[in-house]
Amino acid sequence: MTREEELAANLRDVGERIALACREAGRDPGEVTLIAVTKTFPASDVRLLAGLGITDVGENRDQEAAPKAAACGDLPLVWHFIGALQTNKVKSVVRYARVVQSVDRPRLVTALSEEAVKQGKKVTCLAQVSLDPPDSSGRSGVKPDHLLALADRISTAPGLELGGIMAVAPLGADPAPAFERLAGYAEKLRSVHPDAGIVSAGMSGDLKEAIACGATHVRIGTALLGGRRTIVG
Repeated sequence: MTREEELAANLRDVGERIALACREAGRDPGEVTLIAVTKTFPASDVRLLAGLGITDVGENRDQEAAPKAAACGDLPLVWHFIGALQTNKVKSVVRYARVVQSVDRPRLVTALSEEAVKQGKKVTCLAQVSLDPPDSSGRSGVKPDHLLALADRISTAPGLELGGIMAVAPLGADPAPAFERLAGYAEKLRSVHPDAGIVSAGMSGDLKEAIACGATHVRIGTALLGGRRTIVG
C-alpha cells in the first residue's frame, strides 16, 4: 500500500467516525471541519492530504511548522497553530498561520496584534480555555472565569478576529463532562460575541464526545497519519 493509499483509507475511516458521531448527535456532518494535525510528519504528507481534499492543517511547534508551511506555500491550505505559543515565536507564526487556536493570555493577544498589523495580516484567534480541575497543573488555557475578558481583548485588538473557543480534554479522565462544560462556556461566549462560533475540541480518541457537545472543528493526528514519528523526514 502506498502512503497515499494509506492516508486515503485513514481519511475515509475518520470521515465515517465524524459522520456517525454527527448522526448520533443529530447534527449535519457539514458543520464539522476536520483539521489534519501533521506534527512530526513531512510536507509530502501534507501534499498528499491536500490532494485528498484536506483544506485545514494544524501544527503545534513553530520550528517544524514554519518550514513545512513554506514548502507547501503553493497549496490552498488554512494553517492552524494549535500548540503553546511563546511571544518570541509570534513573528514567525503570523507569517503562515491564518488561525491561532491557543491564545491563552493577554500578553499573547498584544504580541499577535502588533505583529499582525506589521505584516498586514488578519489573524483569527481562538481563546483557549482550561478544562482541568481548579489548581491543577494540566493543559494550557485561560481559567473559565477569565475567558470573557480574554475574548473581549481579542475582539478589540487590531489585526485580530475572535473566532471562538478551543480546549483540550483533561488527561486520564472521561472527556464527556469536560466537553459539556466547554459547551456552556461557548454558549456564554456567543451571547457576548455572536460571530465567535468556532468550537475547536476533540482529537483522535475523543472526537465523538466533542461532536456531541457542539465541536465545529476536530483536530485529528494519529487516526489520520498514524503513530507519531520522532523526526520529520
